[in-house]
Amino acid sequence: MSAPALAFLPHLVRRERASLTAAILAPLAAVAVATLLNLGLYMLMGRKPGAVIHAMLLEPFISWSSFSEVLLKMGPLLFIAQGLAIGFRAKVFNIGAEGQFILGAIFASAIPIWYPQATGSWIWPLMLILGAIGGALWASLTAFWRARLNANEILVSLMLSLVAAQLLYYLLLGPWKDPNGFNFPQSVMFQYDATIPMLIPRTRVNVSLLIALALSIAAWVFMQKSFMGFKLQVGGLAPRAAGYAGFSEKKAIWLSLLIGGFAAGLAGAAEVAGPVGQLQRSIATGYGYAAIIVAYLGGLHPIGIIFSSLVMAALYIGGDNAMVSADLPIAAVRVFQGSLLLAYLVAVAFVRYRLEWPHTSRRRTA
Repeated sequence: MSAPALAFLPHLVRRERASLTAAILAPLAAVAVATLLNLGLYMLMGRKPGAVIHAMLLEPFISWSSFSEVLLKMGPLLFIAQGLAIGFRAKVFNIGAEGQFILGAIFASAIPIWYPQATGSWIWPLMLILGAIGGALWASLTAFWRARLNANEILVSLMLSLVAAQLLYYLLLGPWKDPNGFNFPQSVMFQYDATIPMLIPRTRVNVSLLIALALSIAAWVFMQKSFMGFKLQVGGLAPRAAGYAGFSEKKAIWLSLLIGGFAAGLAGAAEVAGPVGQLQRSIATGYGYAAIIVAYLGGLHPIGIIFSSLVMAALYIGGDNAMVSADLPIAAVRVFQGSLLLAYLVAVAFVRYRLEWPHTSRRRTA
């Protein structure tokens, strides 16, 4: 298209001040738009939209058993999203939380696999600590390549997730394989003291949900009240100003990635010590990638992420329901998640920018 033709098209102009009300409504608008778009997709697929929406968006909340599973899924999403959001606000994009989640699960599983006869209430807390360390160590590889060699952290962290998956497969098909597991790629079942205590009786919701909520409060305090959190935010919003003020970019990279890896590793440890109770090949269920959507849908704010993790957890459970009751393929569930992120990014763009037509800008100039 020629330059004269482009001159008549509208363009985005940054608003002087974004509306707080619009920022709050943006996630709700994204959910509504994504739902409408996917309703049209389900009609094209020959499915009954009403049945799909009922199974996906309503069933997770209409029974206590379903809602307890939503709370169970909410835990790992909340862990990972809170860690990723801190890095995202500093413009450090850790896309490898899935691999850090896997390493956290591996590190945590070492205790019950190597010491299956160990007993005591100290086992599961130590598993969580080891899992967090494992995730942070895996993230440190990305931090090293980014800080020392200026490698792109998106690509490095993403590729390391594939390496982590291969390491998991090696362990479960080799030294950590359950000899009595009928040749399935899984470890031995963990002893009782290697599992996290239940939080709600007669459900699978465990104490890790409380830990995730406590981590959310800690994330809010860190980003809103601490000087280090302030430096990370300044580095993300105005890198030149941060450099002029003497804030170290390399320290911000290391801290952001280590926090993200710590949180993802903690989530992996909580998963194997919680509902799974052993290390399995299927331990990586996409939490690390879904948490990216959760972080952005929550506006990269610790409080918003609590609500967005609940929404995404409901989509997980609702998607499983829809696959059974409405014959919906799993790809359609993932399309819903992806369209939700896309709709939110578009909504946020209009919160921060406004459309301006050429004749309007000329009138203002005059």
